Amino acid sequence: MKVFSIEARDLSEAWFRGLRQVLLDGHEYLIERGSYAGQKRRELDYFQIIITNPANRPLTPDVPAGVPAPTTMEYIEKYLPYLMTAKRAEGEQYTYGQFLEHQIAEVIRMYKQDGFNTNQAFMAVGDDRSIYLDDPPCLRFIDTRVRYGKLHFICYFRSWDLWAGFPSNLAAIQLLKEYMGSEIRAEDGPIVAVSKGLHLYEYSWELARLACGMNEEGGTGF
Repeated sequence: MKVFSIEARDLSEAWFRGLRQVLLDGHEYLIERGSYAGQKRRELDYFQIIITNPANRPLTPDVPAGVPAPTTMEYIEKYLPYLMTAKRAEGEQYTYGQFLEHQIAEVIRMYKQDGFNTNQAFMAVGDDRSIYLDDPPCLRFIDTRVRYGKLHFICYFRSWDLWAGFPSNLAAIQLLKEYMGSEIRAEDGPIVAVSKGLHLYEYSWELARLACGMNEEGGTGF
């Protein structure tokens, strides 16, 4: 298994650096089960990224002219309740918020009442029934740490669509972190994100190359 570790200044740089890493080093295979079964993925074995200033605006990638935006703030603002509240739309099997809503409140209470020096402020997504879902949750936990006066998030995704999921997820997670930081009176800190399944579906390979200014051989320019 190959391990890839990246450090990025903000969410936009994180996305572009992730695209380049997957295009250059991703393992290409045919999906046998899961989203887009029967099509191809290009995926990193294990990926870790440290984003030092995730609060930098804009939270969404600034793509070159002619490349469709992978997400928008309008979409992220609509997505945020999916992350933070238990409300489910008709036809949805789950939301992240159904697992996180009460845990968010408890982590805030924990830090306010008991102080910052704890390793217990961990929020899990999913349960022992999740594996039987047609599409189990991709985000599986958000761990938290207050250190040096700043609130840090450490997130794990079992599977992570880099093109559209990555920028939407991280922007919403950053907004959640800013909310929780304001509640506990901690400054905003880095995000560490980890996945053993950061990938691009085949439909997005050419879009990713255009966004990065790469050709099929991995060089710049066409």
